[in-house]
Amino acid sequence: MVENTRDKIPLLPTVAVGIDVVETARVFKLFEKWGDRFLNRFLTPLEQRQCRARPERMAVLIAAKEATSKALGTGLRGVGWKEMEIVHAASGKPSLKLHGHAAVIAERLGWSSTTVSLSHDAGVSIAVVVALGLSKESA
Repeated sequence: MVENTRDKIPLLPTVAVGIDVVETARVFKLFEKWGDRFLNRFLTPLEQRQCRARPERMAVLIAAKEATSKALGTGLRGVGWKEMEIVHAASGKPSLKLHGHAAVIAERLGWSSTTVSLSHDAGVSIAVVVALGLSKESA
């Protein structure tokens, strides 16, 4: 337990987890119908470049955003799609960047680090988001 010296309320370690599964074919149909309009609604410009219009990559990014919203405890009504961004390192390792209201919520929750795991196979895409942090003891 870490003590917050400002108000002497103990900070406790926390773990938040979100998971989601998306059908790749469903994303492909939406992309075929709406094209760039679909991409611009759900993905940041960087994510669009990284997925190179491959349906399984689009689906796994959407799954990661849904998993993130679950870990935040808001669901998709509490944060915007582009406030959650999945960025890939040169090695391919994904990481989570939060913007706007999503970043404010994560800070309020005391998130200090996150990790993301993505996979797609057999027509489904799955994502898991884990956030670690410290927060004030809840009543």
